[in-house]
Amino acid sequence: MLKRRSLAACVCAVIAATPGLAYSQTNETYPARPIRIIVPFAAGGPADVVAREIAQVLGKDLGRSLLIENAGGGAGVPALNAVSRSPADGYTLLFAASGNVVIQPLLTKNRVDVLTQLAPIGMVTSSPHVLVVSSTLPVRTVAELVTYAKAHPGEVNFASAGVGGVAHLSAELFKRATDIEARHVPYKGTSQAMTDMASGQVQAMFSSLPSMKGMVDKGVLRVIGITAASPSGAYKGIPVIKDSGVPNFEYNTWYGLYGPAALPQPVIARLSQALAKLKSDAAFAERLRSQGVDLHVSTAAELAERTRKETAQWDKAIRDARIELN
Repeated sequence: MLKRRSLAACVCAVIAATPGLAYSQTNETYPARPIRIIVPFAAGGPADVVAREIAQVLGKDLGRSLLIENAGGGAGVPALNAVSRSPADGYTLLFAASGNVVIQPLLTKNRVDVLTQLAPIGMVTSSPHVLVVSSTLPVRTVAELVTYAKAHPGEVNFASAGVGGVAHLSAELFKRATDIEARHVPYKGTSQAMTDMASGQVQAMFSSLPSMKGMVDKGVLRVIGITAASPSGAYKGIPVIKDSGVPNFEYNTWYGLYGPAALPQPVIARLSQALAKLKSDAAFAERLRSQGVDLHVSTAAELAERTRKETAQWDKAIRDARIELN
């Protein structure tokens, strides 16, 4: 009897010393209660709308409610910190944009490898940006824009919604890839930038197509290129920039799901399983397309690799442009 008790004690000790194993043995019914998803954007915006669509579909498969909590402001850093410091039990997750987890950590004085603080679960959507120009500018293609900018050095202004954002960094990438001289003009938001583009005060901008569509339809802005290929019909007929004489220029924006760094593998596996089922949901994919994004589900490993790769890409852009850190 003593030997049996000793053996049982040893087994328990091994399980206790192996967090993933302990979790799988004692929490086989995950999730056992509602899951909180923190979105680092204000309610009503594109990220919030997509997050709520995904929460509704995933909730059916997981058998639990997924509750959206908006935590806008601070360039997403407060939301990232809230998740990274949460218990690693799978009940607090982060629905982040690529800029939140790839770019913003590079814009702090004390740079941190985000993959030491967050555990990737899977990418959910991707979408390219479009390059738009003011209709006051006499260009209709990427090649014409480059030719015009070289003939008028320093006279083309690229607008953005703020220093260090994707629109700003993509303009810096474009300037270096095409060897043009152009100025960056930061705004506090996209709406004022579009107003000034319509009047010709600024001439070009990288942004999402849905945010620009109203003015494009009115003819005051002109779409001349797309930053990456997309299967969505919304981008049909728009030339891909890398195929328009700028071969080294390409990027996508995306949304991904993350948890705290110590999230147990069984939890990641269960959530990844639920995400994978989205691939065959045609109705869900169509609803996302109406928001200007493509369904693009990945594994946790693929999201980790993408996070690393794009961190290096944008880090170089930040350093080359000598963007001051916060």
